[in-house]
Amino acid sequence: MFCDQCGTPAAQGEHVRCADRRALEPPRYCPDCARRMVVQVTPTGWTARCSRHDELTSR
Repeated sequence: MFCDQCGTPAAQGEHVRCADRRALEPPRYCPDCARRMVVQVTPTGWTARCSRHDELTSR
């Protein structure tokens, strides 16, 4: 597992700042492979797509 905000291993470090960002922002990195995701923010929510894994959505 990887942090969806900074892309580093989730077990490495505390990720306090990432938790704060997670409350306001969509994920930026895939939690499965740490690849940068394509993020689309709309007025009703967001979608984040990894090139290797599924799409995540706020809905």
